[in-house]
Amino acid sequence: MSVSVKDVAALAGVSVGTVSNVLNRPGKVAPATVERVQDAIERLGFVRNDAARQLRAGRSRSIGLVVLDVRNPFFTDVARGAEGRAAAEDLSILLGNSDDDPTRESGYLDLFEQQRVHGVLITPVDDVPERLARLRSRGIPAVLVDRLSEGGDFSSVSVDDVAGGHLAVRHLVQTGRRRIAFVGPTGVRQVMDRLEGARRAAGEQEGVSLEVIETSALSVLEGRAAGERIRDRDPQHRPDAVFAANDLLALGVLQALVMLGSVSVPDDVAIIGYDDIDFAAAAVVPLSSIRQPSELIGDRAVELLLAEVQGAEEREQVVFQPELVVRASTATDAGRSRR
Repeated sequence: MSVSVKDVAALAGVSVGTVSNVLNRPGKVAPATVERVQDAIERLGFVRNDAARQLRAGRSRSIGLVVLDVRNPFFTDVARGAEGRAAAEDLSILLGNSDDDPTRESGYLDLFEQQRVHGVLITPVDDVPERLARLRSRGIPAVLVDRLSEGGDFSSVSVDDVAGGHLAVRHLVQTGRRRIAFVGPTGVRQVMDRLEGARRAAGEQEGVSLEVIETSALSVLEGRAAGERIRDRDPQHRPDAVFAANDLLALGVLQALVMLGSVSVPDDVAIIGYDDIDFAAAAVVPLSSIRQPSELIGDRAVELLLAEVQGAEEREQVVFQPELVVRASTATDAGRSRR
């Protein structure tokens, strides 16, 4: 049987209001009374129901975070950054994995609305302005994460993925690569932006071709399947470089070429990924990548959310610039002489 505030008050010989003051405003209670109430709490094993207290106040001390794929280390790092900033404000993060499924995404938004969270951070599967507008009308603000708010109706934190794609392919071209394959699921908005940047960079240099190898997901397994298709081609028709839409795909391509085949990386095929997750530097051939400030994205998103909670009316669009990180998978003198 659970112990109530009334039980604590009875044992301590004080009113329920005094127990409440000890729990929430101890400075208003005489030290001897505080000690007596705390002793009763310890003896009875009383645990306060913060959830009920927060709901009575109209808002919980939690922030809902919905990401596309919790298996992707990029989103894990985003969540870590959000958690750090939230903890500094005495808030917690409730993590939901939509798994790129609109139905699951909607379910998490319903759950967060029911729990009256402090606010919602979301990397949406599709456009969800009406759903987020409904949350806002009920006092729950929302910030887009890793996605620019096109109409500016919501604050957002993202990275310039067009610039990132341009950086990746420009680097490959500068190392002498001319037959470049882009690997990724082009139905994903961020991937399309990276492909757009890649095409711009390829078009700036005469004699450079860019083909697209479609995948169904941003996973190591899909990358390995794409890598096997590349590996099985005649060397004369094989791309001499791969730009993968994220590091998981790039690691899969690397596995297919090096561990399961006899293609040398980077001498035969250079590979560059995107995100610069921890595993990129630890790969059998350390992976070049386009770095995103993943933890900073989560941190900044919480900051924007709290500003709106506190009454800020301006919707801010924060766009970070990506950074090229060169490692062994593209760094080759032989590649620089290719034409």
